[in-house]
Amino acid sequence: MLSDEFYREIAAHPIPADLEAVKVLAGSPAVLDCYVALLSLFSGEGKESIPLFGAYGLAGQIGSIEYARPRRFREKLDAWLDSIRVLWPECPARISSDGINLEVNRAAAVLVDQRPCG
Repeated sequence: MLSDEFYREIAAHPIPADLEAVKVLAGSPAVLDCYVALLSLFSGEGKESIPLFGAYGLAGQIGSIEYARPRRFREKLDAWLDSIRVLWPECPARISSDGINLEVNRAAAVLVDQRPCG
């Protein structure tokens, strides 16, 4: 059961997730966490760099000790991003060339069906 405070927080700051993508990724919790984390980054503009490691790093946010080794985490993250790109080809997230950050350029998080009604 969700607390009232948590419900108010998610109602005030909704994340525009594609329900079909969430259904597909539901069997892969780490990929789903990564997908939702990426979607939550689209409130600003321009380019953003998210540290992969350290106190505020993505590895710690995902919360698994399994990814304590930087090389292993980068390999997993790269595979997760590949999975996400199957569902979201425009996913603007890339691991930086030095492997320290996740670089995100803003893009439309959910594709809108642009077929005419009728």
